[in-house]
Amino acid sequence: MTDLEQKTEAIRQEAYRLGFEACGFSKARRLEGEERRLEEWLNQGRHGTMLWMERHFDKRVDPTKLVPGAKSVISVLCSYNQDFDQIHPRDDQPKISKYALGDDYHQVMKEKLYTLFQFTEELLGGLEGRVFVDSAPILDKAWAVQSGLGWIGKNSNLLNKDLGSWFFIGEMIVDVELIYDTQLADHCGTCTRCINACPTDAIYEPYRVDGSRCISYFTIELRDEIPSEYQSKIGEWMFGCDICQDVCPWNRKAKKGSEQRIMAREELLDHDLDFWEELDLETYREFFRKSAVKRAKYEGLKRNIEVVSRNLRERGNWGIRK
Repeated sequence: MTDLEQKTEAIRQEAYRLGFEACGFSKARRLEGEERRLEEWLNQGRHGTMLWMERHFDKRVDPTKLVPGAKSVISVLCSYNQDFDQIHPRDDQPKISKYALGDDYHQVMKEKLYTLFQFTEELLGGLEGRVFVDSAPILDKAWAVQSGLGWIGKNSNLLNKDLGSWFFIGEMIVDVELIYDTQLADHCGTCTRCINACPTDAIYEPYRVDGSRCISYFTIELRDEIPSEYQSKIGEWMFGCDICQDVCPWNRKAKKGSEQRIMAREELLDHDLDFWEELDLETYREFFRKSAVKRAKYEGLKRNIEVVSRNLRERGNWGIRK
């Protein structure tokens, strides 16, 4: 094993020690294929009101625009998989997407990545670069694919044989060369469960998602009223949506995560409809102080709860335990 191979493997092992479930390496370069797909997607208006996705286009597809002199992208995965059967055991409750039931992943992941960056800097005797956790114009799923950590599923999520899709992605872009991993093959096969299960038909064809029709978009990103034709399809989701992941076969036997801070917090579980309908600003701030749910804002969450309340009451599900 060469010196560079040993150092690359040392970084990977340190990532595991810090609690990341996967770590991969890829050469920093302009992603020309992703560039074409992103441009087409934006031109079709699939991003809805998420106008921030139009900005810094060059930086999204070329890591050297984010880190001058960049040579490598180090991608990591951190699983939040847990005993999900205990999280949403009832049909009469508004639901929060599982990823947002723990502490805000941005902070937890960045803390780990800064430690990994420091280790890498000491190991290599100097380093220039940056760490990223869903906080800059970077195509994190694409880089995870380039780094051999999985493939893009038909629901546009990154899938990993061992971890399914219940994980967060982070990156380090650095100015040193490392040993790069090999991309994996697509293992979705003929399965279309995610496409068939989507209530809003947001997955308009395999591997293509119309963000402006996704329940997560309606309940998190959209600041206006949810279009009337989609309100009943929101179902019980008051923040985010897990439907296309819940039905994915690769998530059935996915390994459980180990980072307790991003696991579901008890105070966010098992509240009935009345509790959420009466949610006031003070309680919202207390409950979601360290949560990604803050992205929806108090007004947005109350709007979502109103829609979910109407859906549950019209279905006659309210007050029914299953």
